[in-house]
Amino acid sequence: MLALMSIPPATKQTRGPAIQVQGLQKSYKQLHVLRGVDFEVARGSIFALLGSNGAGKTTIVKILSTLLKADTGAAQVNGFDVAAQAADVRESISLTGQFTAVDEILTGRENLVLVAKLRHLKDPQAIADDLLRRFSLTEAGNRRAATYSGGMRRRLDIAMSLIGNPPVIFLDEPTAGLDPQARIEVWQAVKNLAQSGTTVLLTTQYLDEAEQLADQIAILHQGRIIVTGTLAELKALLPPAEVEYVEKQPTLEDVFFAVVGHNQK
Repeated sequence: MLALMSIPPATKQTRGPAIQVQGLQKSYKQLHVLRGVDFEVARGSIFALLGSNGAGKTTIVKILSTLLKADTGAAQVNGFDVAAQAADVRESISLTGQFTAVDEILTGRENLVLVAKLRHLKDPQAIADDLLRRFSLTEAGNRRAATYSGGMRRRLDIAMSLIGNPPVIFLDEPTAGLDPQARIEVWQAVKNLAQSGTTVLLTTQYLDEAEQLADQIAILHQGRIIVTGTLAELKALLPPAEVEYVEKQPTLEDVFFAVVGHNQK
């Protein structure tokens, strides 16, 4: 629903949580989308906002990225208030939405160089080469993006959003519509982001995606966060599992990757 935001490079950094949200509410006439949302995101972590379609995930992302104003409540990104210090927030973030912002006529390298030039950065070619390497796209760098697979296109899209080194990145449904192999490629790219120190807020409706990626998971339901915690903490909310001895059968995922292989592009 959202496209990549073209923003200048981040120039400021503060301590404390990367994202703080207190009591966010948002309504559209009689439709109450957010009913008082609270959460914090630690720096350098992956935070998954998990919920079904219409739960309010994209609304939260729009508020945090200064594209939408909350009715009540407060939110800070990189230490800046999203309402009072919107320009500082925009300098601190990048946003990649459900549909890629890749120009399919250009090559992968040309897409990256174009964004670097738009942000007035020095040596756009070197920036492009570095990002192509980081996202395992070097060999495809001189091919038109129209020839890329879904996973490659999404990885390029995320790479474009990192130009300027924003400390916080929002990924709104980053694997929506992708095939299983492409989803695995994107998951690895997101893990690499956090390992390099970038804070990632990820919205998703896929339970396995949150399970694979997130340091912290918040479940959003009917405009409220009903539970937040690590995967282990959330599992501990359920009764202990009964021990049964059964023959382990391969999952569909096991079968899929055994047949097609793990390294196809």
